[in-house]
Amino acid sequence: MTKKYQKYFMLNKNILLAFAASIIISAIVAHILSDQTDFLNTTYTLSVDYIVYFSVFSGLYYFDNRKKYILASGQIDKSKLRHDLIKIITSLGIGEVVYTIVRWILQYYLLQLDYEAYFASIVSQAISTIIYLIVVNLSVKMTRLYKDGN
Repeated sequence: MTKKYQKYFMLNKNILLAFAASIIISAIVAHILSDQTDFLNTTYTLSVDYIVYFSVFSGLYYFDNRKKYILASGQIDKSKLRHDLIKIITSLGIGEVVYTIVRWILQYYLLQLDYEAYFASIVSQAISTIIYLIVVNLSVKMTRLYKDGN
């Protein structure tokens, strides 16, 4: 597997592991808050989703890429780090906007149809995650984060 595709694989692995953690915690929170109005349940669940997702993703992404920005002298290549951070934040940001809209609307809709809160959370997050992965991978390709196998 080329280095370029290995980086895409690592990015997607980190995204999926972070979503796995957030889907479990979000479903639990949705169930605990099932007595709240649908609007509040959806909003609180999405907030918890973001906290768990970004905590796990950030840790995994750092762990996978911590050596990439170290120069032979032991110093941090701040220029390369800043350049790549802008690209990854842009890619994730575009995906997050789409994810937030789709997930919130879908979970609220399912709660309006009287689905169990935990089930509405899991289904909306699963569908939103697939859409998110597509958008993030297209964004990473467009920003050329992994050009030249870096």
